[in-house]
Amino acid sequence: MRKLRAAVCCTLGVAVMTVAQSASAANWIKLQGVSPALAPLVSVSGYFQPTYTYLPGTAAANGQVPHLNQIAPNFTSSNSFNINRARLMIRGNINKDISYFLAAEFGNNAFTHIGGAYTPALMDGHVTFSHYIPGVRVEAGIIRAPGPEQAMQGYMAYNFTSFANVTTQMMLQPFYNPNPGVMYGNNGTAAAPVYAVPGSYGEGNNAFRYTGLEAMDWFRNGPWQFTYAAMVGNFGPLTATNYSNSPLVAARLQESYIFGGHGPFQSSLTGFIWYQHATPDIMGQGYSMTRDGLGVTYMQGYMHQWGRWAKFEYMRGSGMISTPAVFSSFPGAPATGVLTDAQVYPGSQNTAHGYYVSGGLFVTRRVEVDLRYDYYNRLPNIAAQNRTFSTWAVGLQYHFTPLTRVILDYYVRSVGVPHPGAIKPSPTLAESIAKSADNMLTLQAVVAF
Repeated sequence: MRKLRAAVCCTLGVAVMTVAQSASAANWIKLQGVSPALAPLVSVSGYFQPTYTYLPGTAAANGQVPHLNQIAPNFTSSNSFNINRARLMIRGNINKDISYFLAAEFGNNAFTHIGGAYTPALMDGHVTFSHYIPGVRVEAGIIRAPGPEQAMQGYMAYNFTSFANVTTQMMLQPFYNPNPGVMYGNNGTAAAPVYAVPGSYGEGNNAFRYTGLEAMDWFRNGPWQFTYAAMVGNFGPLTATNYSNSPLVAARLQESYIFGGHGPFQSSLTGFIWYQHATPDIMGQGYSMTRDGLGVTYMQGYMHQWGRWAKFEYMRGSGMISTPAVFSSFPGAPATGVLTDAQVYPGSQNTAHGYYVSGGLFVTRRVEVDLRYDYYNRLPNIAAQNRTFSTWAVGLQYHFTPLTRVILDYYVRSVGVPHPGAIKPSPTLAESIAKSADNMLTLQAVVAF
């Protein structure tokens, strides 16, 4: 009994230290990269997100309900309960200069849904060496690649139940088997291929993580803090070898003015820029893929009445733009797989861009109201395939503790077809799919331990 009590006290103590770090640990690169200074050799924590989602399930002109009106990752229902994320984490300090972090994901989401099968897996696994090289901390293993804000932040800072469209579609790029047993169909041309990839060849996404090596550090000068991170690694599923002809390279620079506060809830104003590049393989050929962006974040007075936060980020991409399957397989679907397979546009001429702007206000210490608008313009270089996605999200949160809360979100979603005249032989189905886009209601609990 004494050993059990000591273990429980140790785990609780580390959880408190993780949340209540000093102001010197106020950015996500540091929070994700190193353990708290007083953490023991082993500490265990985790969280899970039971979620209820409701959509009306509106059908398109062909009588089928499109995936945009069904719940991912299974796309079998428009009204469902799910465990979106369920993560078990172990971290600690081997000594004062070496820390490690391990995390496994058990939720039902795009990371664990591979080839149509539920596959829990290791999501994080890295060790960080500090103070051996002046001005450089070295992180090795499975790492969050330096990138957009929504990719860097931890679960305690998720303000909504879903990411912005531009983040989900452009930065959570699915992986596909680059050398399938059966050749992918090409719905484009030899010069501008468009590969149709059946769902059985989908290999999920990495939830912004890649296996590699990162150099990073942060420097404090009064209220100012400068942070950098640069990474090289594999572009491909965490469980496979490299799917790129050259390494993934990624970097992020940020400058913060710190007002005060603690850890992930520190009051600060931060501006940042980031860049990622890889050369993914598909069908035996490598294609250039680039993503970059910039933004600003602000937070002051977390869990205080009239506490507030705001975020803005713009990002763009070129090369390997993917469009998910519109429908599941159904009788009478075209044999080319245009409607039931994912479409991969790998050429460097393909582009996309988008942004989001969001903010929140604590009307009481525990009640928070949030608002977000996001916009994504996919493939503006191909008139017939160009689609725009814009969403208003209105949220209400009730915070029991800094790490445990309930979120109620309502999403007003709109899909645009900017060039219907370019769609041959007729834009009728494409326009009906766009017009069918449902609004969405989600209720989620975020429970940490």
